[in-house]
Amino acid sequence: MSDNLKVTVDGIEVEVEAGTTIMQACEKAGAEIPRFCYHERLSVAGNCRMCLVEVENAPKPVASCAMPVAPDMVVSTTSDTVKTAREGVMEFLLINHPLDCPICDQGGECDLQDQALGFGGDASRFEDNKRAVENKNMGPLVKTIMTRCIHCTRCVRFAQEVSGVPEIGAIGRGEDMEITTYLEASLDSEMSGNVIDLCPVGALTSRPYAFTARPWELRKTETIDVMDALGSNIRVDMRGREAMRIMPRNHDDVNEEWLSDKSRFVWDGLNKQRLDRAFIRRDGKLVPASWDEAFDLVESKLNGKGNKTAAIAGDLVCAEGQFALKGLMDALESPHVDCRQDGAKISGPRGNYLFNASIAGIEEAGALLLIGSNPRLEAPVLNARIRKRYLAGDFPIAAIGEATNLTYETEFIGAGADTLADLLAGKQSFADTLKSAANPMIIVGQGALTRDDGAAVLASAIELAEKTGASFNMLHTAAARVAGLDLGLLPGDGGFDVAAMQEAAHSGALENIILYGADEIAGASLGNAFVVYIGSHGDRGAHRADVILPSAAYTEKQATYVNTEGRAQMTEQAATPPGEAREDWKIFRALSARLDITLPYDNLNALRAAMYESAPHLARLDEIVVADAPQTPSHDGLGTDAFTYAVSDFYFTNPIARASTIMADCAKAKGARIGAEGTGTDG
Repeated sequence: MSDNLKVTVDGIEVEVEAGTTIMQACEKAGAEIPRFCYHERLSVAGNCRMCLVEVENAPKPVASCAMPVAPDMVVSTTSDTVKTAREGVMEFLLINHPLDCPICDQGGECDLQDQALGFGGDASRFEDNKRAVENKNMGPLVKTIMTRCIHCTRCVRFAQEVSGVPEIGAIGRGEDMEITTYLEASLDSEMSGNVIDLCPVGALTSRPYAFTARPWELRKTETIDVMDALGSNIRVDMRGREAMRIMPRNHDDVNEEWLSDKSRFVWDGLNKQRLDRAFIRRDGKLVPASWDEAFDLVESKLNGKGNKTAAIAGDLVCAEGQFALKGLMDALESPHVDCRQDGAKISGPRGNYLFNASIAGIEEAGALLLIGSNPRLEAPVLNARIRKRYLAGDFPIAAIGEATNLTYETEFIGAGADTLADLLAGKQSFADTLKSAANPMIIVGQGALTRDDGAAVLASAIELAEKTGASFNMLHTAAARVAGLDLGLLPGDGGFDVAAMQEAAHSGALENIILYGADEIAGASLGNAFVVYIGSHGDRGAHRADVILPSAAYTEKQATYVNTEGRAQMTEQAATPPGEAREDWKIFRALSARLDITLPYDNLNALRAAMYESAPHLARLDEIVVADAPQTPSHDGLGTDAFTYAVSDFYFTNPIARASTIMADCAKAKGARIGAEGTGTDG
């Protein structure tokens, strides 16, 4: 027996599932329903009344967002009654709304503006003075002009339900009602910028972007974010070659329609501290040089020194660049290459380093164990997905690591690897919880793998997953990491990993090191080695370099990135690289020609053909290719030290973020808040 119901909307009969709201039925029938408070990913509030429709035999218009359909219901969305009701609602909404559309920074993107034109009347009967509301402090990211607020409460529901930091609420009643932050403090959330998108008026807008551009002035490019390993879908808005803002795009299986604050507001870092020409070190100082001069110096150092040359790939680099680097190192016959600049002990088949259950699979999980991972800082949007599953109920969560506020109830069952050993031995009750749950998950963070016993932690987590029937999932922090592992940027036979490279650089066993976007390595650790830095920003890697070759940032090239679940996605070029900077693969191709080991491709299509032959799954864009089952790597046994998290300073995790003034302001506000609270803990 079918549970579907038949509903007639404006004379069109549609069949919908029982429990569907009238608004959803109307949309299925193709009717446009205006709304301010309703949002697909938030709970129903039903307080703006803009979505009123007429239902046959109902005594008055009903709020379509809050009422479920009934069998054989007849709905009208265009009757005179509906038109009059909506005009009345709009008239009420505009009683106190200021008439500042020409100077409002929401102009051109304002739901109230659009719906007043489409559904409002041409005059108001109210002549009383408009009320004024004092603006609130929501920190360096969200600008408030609360006189414009229409009390839709989207921001309140987002803070409570999605971000899990319920710091926005309402005070007062009736005409005295105000939306405010508690204690009027800066929002303590890594996802606070999403309230800007949710606000249907100009009450909450982007403080860094305010009054810098109008939406119709901007060139919009749909691309992929690289601030973490989630691969969030974004839109970059440019004016000329200057990035003006970054917005989220909807992708239900990755980021839904949310975006972390770092991903959203790092755009000014793309415009600052850029490397736009080659540099070489003379008399201890970096001086500008031509590409030929830089290549001459590199050629003189690398020729005949392949076995004394190493390469490290950084966290933000693309798959094409890493493939070209691997080709260059293979041609030099050097086994010393590594994409794990943080020293993570990752090895084995693809299933050993992927988020195998998929990001969307979190919603199907029955229990969760976090091992050395703080997803709130490492991947805030993924953390929101965990919270979403937690709010659905019956979802026990345990964690091994330092106790912190993850925005959902978590049982911290231990601090280090000894707790992991206890779980394996059956001495911890949460092992039984995993066994008895449907679709249990284990998530391993990079903080647990960068230790000396990282291989043992990895092996133990895989073994625990097999023992309890849980899926094994690795949460990466570097956007480049999965592609690097897929393409084999790991030490070959007799090759050095990052730690061994640093030792070899001090001992003289290595004479040359190529840092490809690797900015998290202390310059002093490279000894007296000759360092070639290829990157986009003048950060740590460039400071240590003897030669700098400027490359493109992620918004300046069409390139492949693979997220933590193994999903290959393509960025699009939003701007050209500044000055003399070039795309990464072109630099390696030109360098190989100078070294008489020319790489076998002259264009991007030829490079990708070779890359797809090496790793065929990279050609299947926006698909998850099921990986081989995880295999336990060899190891020397677990240690006893407590786990530390991979990300401690959310706002300064990479060179683009460190170049951003906005990120510096966020870090300053975070420090001020912690100081005011008298605590040094994150969360």
